[in-house]
Amino acid sequence: MTTGVRRRMGVDERRQQLIGVALELFSRRSPDEVSIDEIASAAGISRPLVYHYFPGKLSLYEAALKRAADDLAARFVEPHEGPLGARLLRVMRRYFDFVDDHGPGFSALMRGGPAVGSSTTNALIDSVRQAAYDQIVAHLGVENPPARLELVVRSWISLAESTALLWLDGRRIPRAELEIQLVHDFAALAVVGAAQDEEMGAIMRRVFKAEPAEGPFGDLLGRLVTLAS
Repeated sequence: MTTGVRRRMGVDERRQQLIGVALELFSRRSPDEVSIDEIASAAGISRPLVYHYFPGKLSLYEAALKRAADDLAARFVEPHEGPLGARLLRVMRRYFDFVDDHGPGFSALMRGGPAVGSSTTNALIDSVRQAAYDQIVAHLGVENPPARLELVVRSWISLAESTALLWLDGRRIPRAELEIQLVHDFAALAVVGAAQDEEMGAIMRRVFKAEPAEGPFGDLLGRLVTLAS
């Protein structure tokens, strides 16, 4: 008869385990409601051992946030193939997958949590926004975006954040409707910007020319025609 022996984890492996455990707990409750004792218990180790790998809850929170930020930024990566509207819709579905899976943590981060306001946290949030911006501009096929296009893209990213937060507060609108609405919002913002700027107008004419009538952008046009009739 043999006795099972618990395998000893290396330093990096244990750190990654603790980050994963913290993210799992933060996905169910706001990070400021989760104690080090809970994280230690869920990881199957003692509280002092948690402090051996992380000097405090803030450092563990920031490490977990870094992993989450990398994950969220990756949701905006999409092959540059097919109509832009369909690409954006796939991005929005993955974005809301993340929001759905990490609701309390996402909400705490954007509305104010234990690490919000620190230089590390702010840098991570900005890195996600910048990654999203870079991806959208690349999909538009623009190397040096005009100022109005930059304004539209960054405004739309902020709109996606605020929409996700409002959705988490009761989920009163079906998620799928918001995903397509945000794609429509991008098209609407882009059209308004293009009407004010000839350089941006040329970019958007090129983009819309490749859009099929049955795609998200074509769907928006059909809805607007119905609304005006």
